[in-house]
Amino acid sequence: MSYTEWKDKTEGFRTIDVRGIQGNFFQGLKKQAIELPAGEGLEIIQSFDPIPLYEVMEGLGYEHYTKQAGDSEYHAYFYRTEVKQEEKDIPMRPAALTNMPLIDEKLGNIAVNFWDLTWNDDNRYLPYETRLLLSLTNAVGAGRMRQATRELVKAYIHGLDSAALDDVFELLAWNQGIGYFSSEIGPSTLFAAYKTIKNMEKLGKGRDEICGILKEKFGEKNPDVRVG
Repeated sequence: MSYTEWKDKTEGFRTIDVRGIQGNFFQGLKKQAIELPAGEGLEIIQSFDPIPLYEVMEGLGYEHYTKQAGDSEYHAYFYRTEVKQEEKDIPMRPAALTNMPLIDEKLGNIAVNFWDLTWNDDNRYLPYETRLLLSLTNAVGAGRMRQATRELVKAYIHGLDSAALDDVFELLAWNQGIGYFSSEIGPSTLFAAYKTIKNMEKLGKGRDEICGILKEKFGEKNPDVRVG
């Protein structure tokens, strides 16, 4: 379907204004989105183009149309054409970007578009998994273990072989030093996620089960991983 086929229904959409909400508001929004039947929709008002929502809502069976009503006012309409199983998960998205408009509305819009260009643009040359691993190692170098953990989880869920993670941690030990690796990386949530993958694989667990455990243990519920 296209927007023209359901635009007349938007007046009846439930409106949710998330401007100024700090942190990751999507858990409540996702719950409402999951409960809506096909043929109904949501109107989300945000101070920047809510690009991180589009793929997630698409995974639930929604189409979207967004219009800009002002310099810092966007209305995103999501219409559910079919009920799909949840495939995407917002905790793996940059929830902290929603804090940027609190500093400056234009900064929020720039930040979310920069994120979209970096991760979703078709002109990127390196494979997505490789860019995630580069982001992981950069995060470790900067002491951002929360980010590093999220990148590891995303990479594995996206299909990365755990043997690639073996190489990453070997290089971290080489470049950061055994002492730093032992005192900082070894006890971290990042390494705990890695050990979870390796131990479950040794037990013969399938990737789907492992991914489910990773989302549960190292997603938004984990205070050492969540942002916002």
